[in-house]
Amino acid sequence: MIKDNQKYFNRLHVFIDGFIIAISYALAWFIKFRIGVFSDKAEGVLPIGVYFFALLFIVPIYLIIYYFFGLYTSKRMQSRRIELANITKANTVGVALFFVTLYIINQPDFSRSMIFIFYCLNMVIEVIIRNIIRYILRTFRKKGFNLKHILLIGYSRAAEEYIDRIKANPQWGYVVRGILDDHIERGTMYRGIKVIGRIDNLFIILPENKLDEISITLSLSDYERLEQVVNLCEKSGVHTKFIPDYHSVIPSRPYTEDLMGLPVINIRHVPLTNTLNMIVKRSVDIAGAGVALLIFSPLMLLIALAVKLTSEGPVIYSQERVGLHNHLFKMYKFRSMEIQTPTEEKNGWTVKNDPRVTRIGKIIRRTSMDELPQFFNILKGDMSLVGPRPERPLFVEKFKEEIPRYMIKHQVRPGLTGWAQVNGYRGNTSIRKRVDYDLYYIENWTMGLDMKILFLTIFKGFINKNAY
Repeated sequence: MIKDNQKYFNRLHVFIDGFIIAISYALAWFIKFRIGVFSDKAEGVLPIGVYFFALLFIVPIYLIIYYFFGLYTSKRMQSRRIELANITKANTVGVALFFVTLYIINQPDFSRSMIFIFYCLNMVIEVIIRNIIRYILRTFRKKGFNLKHILLIGYSRAAEEYIDRIKANPQWGYVVRGILDDHIERGTMYRGIKVIGRIDNLFIILPENKLDEISITLSLSDYERLEQVVNLCEKSGVHTKFIPDYHSVIPSRPYTEDLMGLPVINIRHVPLTNTLNMIVKRSVDIAGAGVALLIFSPLMLLIALAVKLTSEGPVIYSQERVGLHNHLFKMYKFRSMEIQTPTEEKNGWTVKNDPRVTRIGKIIRRTSMDELPQFFNILKGDMSLVGPRPERPLFVEKFKEEIPRYMIKHQVRPGLTGWAQVNGYRGNTSIRKRVDYDLYYIENWTMGLDMKILFLTIFKGFINKNAY
């Protein structure tokens, strides 16, 4: 069973990491002092013994740092991206401690460039070796070895979705032995997984000690049994997980608080409610919009002249949209359609070959140049450079009744561009998918994500094939 072998594998993993750290350090010394890369004043000052004596402290300290950054947790479901991020963080903390220690002990002759070489080598070798281990383990699991046998307690939506993911990822090495449930008839199957009995059968199954893991997937109506099931599983010593049946309500990474020992789960974690995050984002918005207006002012002048000369009516068109905290604001665009009455305007979205769109309007809509005046909205504070696109009040009223969690998008400022838009959901595309991408952005906001969206907008965000 996995639980019998996991501790030996973890020890082997620690030994391999220690070996990698030592080899990377030795290679860094060789590259620095034998090949002569990054020559500096420290070269040749300290004897080799001093450098390698430091390894007695470097290896254990790095292994402790690796542990705190979760590098010895199961790789079954941990993505390569997350592991790479953790390796980078751990090594950065390690090298920072290295430099701080040298400063504290007042050792100016220890080669800093050698430490930098070690930092780079250790990360590269660590990533390569871990990916090799990951590949070997996944190959074994696909062939039926190194499997983890689990039992589901409760038949629910959570159970079905858990099984769907396990079936779609055989490299995880999970084998579901069955489901226990008090309401579903014994013998009922879902994707080859059978309901094998009632929850009380745990008293018989657990003493047999043939399970690696139990996943509690009770439906909401059975939550009164949750405490009893957890206590029973913990007495058996079997590793137990809880997969809530209310995952459609809470975010994938719930934000929890400790209220004097009482755990509190926030239904929605919005990083931009943090004052510092708001100030940083607003500062970037003001600076970005100001620079953009300077850069695009000649183009905006040409578009304004083209709109004025090709059709009657104002150059700038304003339309009421719903923004932050459901406040209404006037969003500016270059006019791309013929002048309409309020009734005609409420007919709906623009359709393909819409006769209301002007000749110049077709060009500026397709290239998103009609959106340029929204930089003034950003300076005013109605909008942000990045965020969910704002919608008209009549559509907001419609969508909030039809699409779950639609109104959450109004907890942040709407944006000129957004995560949904750079992923292709613009114009005449799925509103539900757009909302899913908007919610991901709201719950996972970082300034780095904003920069990524702005970068992607430059390459694929301006040309809109769904704009009519």
